[in-house]
Amino acid sequence: MSKHHASEGEYVLHLRVERLPEGIYLATSNDLPDLLVQGTTRDETMEIARDVARKLIESFREHGDPIPASLKQGSGLLEVDTAFAV
Repeated sequence: MSKHHASEGEYVLHLRVERLPEGIYLATSNDLPDLLVQGTTRDETMEIARDVARKLIESFREHGDPIPASLKQGSGLLEVDTAFAV
């Protein structure tokens, strides 16, 4: 598990990343239903997903829309499930 310090406006996003038969990766999130991104690697896909999540939250704020309740404010500790091969 990695530790990460929360900053002002930091959120925790549950992200689902799956490898498609075509070999690309697709990321979605129930926390932000509008988030749908793809990339060529898991890391790239997760990085793009974080950027899209930031832009979605900025858009909510700019338009005065509420931030989805399922998107939780960061607590200062980040716990990560990670897959690896042996």
